[in-house]
Amino acid sequence: MVELHLPVMEKEVLAFLNCRDDGVYVDATVGDGGHAEAICRSLVAGGKLIGIDWDEAALERAEKRLSAFSGKVNLVHADYTRLAEILKDMGLPLVDGILIDLGASTLQLMDRERGFSLHRGGDLDMRMDRRQSLTASDIVNNYTADQLADIFFRYGEERFSRRIAARIALEKEKSGPINNSFRLAEIVKEAIPARYRRRGGHPSRKVFQALRLAVNRELDNICKVLPRAVNCLVPGGRLVVIAYHSLEDRIVKNFMREWARKCNCPPGKPCVCKGEAEITILSAKAVRPGEDEVNRNPRSRSARLRAAERLKSTG
Repeated sequence: MVELHLPVMEKEVLAFLNCRDDGVYVDATVGDGGHAEAICRSLVAGGKLIGIDWDEAALERAEKRLSAFSGKVNLVHADYTRLAEILKDMGLPLVDGILIDLGASTLQLMDRERGFSLHRGGDLDMRMDRRQSLTASDIVNNYTADQLADIFFRYGEERFSRRIAARIALEKEKSGPINNSFRLAEIVKEAIPARYRRRGGHPSRKVFQALRLAVNRELDNICKVLPRAVNCLVPGGRLVVIAYHSLEDRIVKNFMREWARKCNCPPGKPCVCKGEAEITILSAKAVRPGEDEVNRNPRSRSARLRAAERLKSTG
């Protein structure tokens, strides 16, 4: 039996979404359906949930998990940047709340065929949407050392990006293409000075993160989806975003600050000002999981939740 994915900060998500029993909500990264299931339990008469994900296998798991709520749920296989288009096609231009959980699920990370795991020795794939053509193998084997170094530094904040890229280039020249995730992990490990290998988890963790972000254009997609999500909310609708590393969280934090820049009301308090802000921020700083949750679900440790409320109509 496959273990169900544990939704991160479930209580906090529900509290910030402030779900109405007849509201319409979007889980834009529905994944295995953990948060969606919690939202569905709060919906009664007329309530509806739209679940979006670009991973077809995750959608299949979500469909099974949400089978008891089939009358309330619509699942869509798509990239969340198509949010506005999807809602328009459903005749739902505005909704009451949107959740975007930016983390990969445990099942995705553990699947050998997906190549996300640096421990499992699968093919270097890393595509969230298997319909796209670009894979991690394409990047590793076809990009120059300078291009790889730039990816490792930009998306992984890897201080030894140039050493690693040079070692990869050397290994490709000596032994041919690198198509296996375990082999890549070992090459990266060997490129990092010995005294740094025991710090902060596996030495290749940042390189694998960088490749995943590059393959799936994840940071670009976050920049695209955030304004679109706000514009899909009714006045008073809520946007909740969970990020798992500093690059994602920085984008979310800066976006919310920019869109709330003309609101002078304290974070977490009702907005009473007459400014031109699009949103008001609901938490003064990122919300982190409690100690009990981290003990139950260690993968939640790095999660950071930020939430905002829509102030203006799309007019």
